[in-house]
Amino acid sequence: MRFASLGSGSKGNALVVESGGTRVLLDCGFGIRETVRRLQRLDVEPESLSAILVTHEHSDHIGGVFKFAAKYSIPVWLTHGTLAASPQSAAPLKDVVVIDGHSRYAIGDFELLPFPVPHDAREPVQYVFTDGLNRLGVLTDTGSLTAHIISMLDRCDAMVLECNHDAELLAASSYPLSLKRRISGRLGHLSNEAAASLLAQIDISRLQHLVAAHLSEQNNQPELAVAALTAVLGCAEKWIGVATQEFGFDWRQIS
Repeated sequence: MRFASLGSGSKGNALVVESGGTRVLLDCGFGIRETVRRLQRLDVEPESLSAILVTHEHSDHIGGVFKFAAKYSIPVWLTHGTLAASPQSAAPLKDVVVIDGHSRYAIGDFELLPFPVPHDAREPVQYVFTDGLNRLGVLTDTGSLTAHIISMLDRCDAMVLECNHDAELLAASSYPLSLKRRISGRLGHLSNEAAASLLAQIDISRLQHLVAAHLSEQNNQPELAVAALTAVLGCAEKWIGVATQEFGFDWRQIS
């Protein structure tokens, strides 16, 4: 199994995951041409995608999904709440699959394990991907940790983990108080400290890759996110990856 990011942040998100003959896209917050450009950087053709999975209806995750899926005839998988709250119509699509956010399902060589998260969206989920040998856990766009989240992300071989903000930088920022409360609230986004807390509560003995994702450009710095995570893992700072808005990150192989 391997995975790569097209970009991560408030201006657009998309993650490619592949195993065997199956390649899926998790979210698509970019327009068609920009998505194609970013896929080409990873030597991925749009026609090779087996499915697009959608975590929730916020534009930086779903903004490009329906038009891109319609152009390349790619099935879309999402919860009923996400579909109902979507700002765009899925009517042109031939293949939309509504999932239960608590139930696993299969696409090709993947078994997909969605799990609900606390976020200010209608029915948001995040994912664990497994091919029977390895587990990739993805957790972004959640304001707080739950026992179920912790259980789902236990013993992953790789993780893409939200480190949205540094609490002190957010508190001192020029954002309106209401926005600060939204971001730091139970239905907002994980801080560096909250992400580190998750790592302290799970079995990380199998972890080969850890990538900090969805960093705020205004309220975080890569070195602060990395420092928070290394404090828990006791690893070298260079071992932890950081997903950027412009380039995401290149392919990472899980062995």
